[in-house]
Amino acid sequence: MKIGVVTFPGSNCDADARHGATITGNEAVQLWHKDTSLPAGLDAIILPGGFSYGDYLRTGAIARFSPIMNEVIRFANDGGIVFGICNGFQILCESGLLPGGLIRNEKLSFVCKDVNLRVENATTAFTRAVKPGAILRIPVAHGDGRFTAPQEMIDRIEANGQVLFRYVSNTGDVTADANPNGSMNNIAGIINERGNVMGMMPHPERACEPLLGSADGTSVFASLALHLEQHNHLQYTE
Repeated sequence: MKIGVVTFPGSNCDADARHGATITGNEAVQLWHKDTSLPAGLDAIILPGGFSYGDYLRTGAIARFSPIMNEVIRFANDGGIVFGICNGFQILCESGLLPGGLIRNEKLSFVCKDVNLRVENATTAFTRAVKPGAILRIPVAHGDGRFTAPQEMIDRIEANGQVLFRYVSNTGDVTADANPNGSMNNIAGIINERGNVMGMMPHPERACEPLLGSADGTSVFASLALHLEQHNHLQYTE
């Protein structure tokens, strides 16, 4: 499967994201922020972490208007798989592909540490290789990671099963101490209603080798690989 990883000015996790994609057997190709078309045969797109355009105005606000984003939006609207990590999550919210937004951390400080994530929905393209309720150990590194939305939107997201990951304690409890940024309902990652666009603040690409302290992030990339393989197989047999 071929996964494109976008590089914006200020991206610093694009190479890591390409490695995360290839570690499960996929081919990863670099996409440039000025590209006005996508390569043939692309199966998924990753928007990586970093500080696109220096996070001027607000996180993701300028990157949303990059030429490549017209293609990313078209790809997503056509049902293509799009995965945003940290800054990529922020860009997806700014572009309207995901609901809500990411604002300054509750304590107004940059947070860089390992956190525990509970898998809330294990039936999606991004979690199907994980057991429901599994707890993953994955790092965060952000200053604007507090997910927020109007209460009625939060209620709808929860009711629709759009919350994929939630910050929890070592024992899987949803607590304020387990929440690194003050996100509403301890939300760490969500999908759109259609289920083909996902954003998460933690960095699975930084937890895909035992040498890094955890390989739990591999499960996200493995889920994506499994979904793409099965989806392409169905297309071939129809």
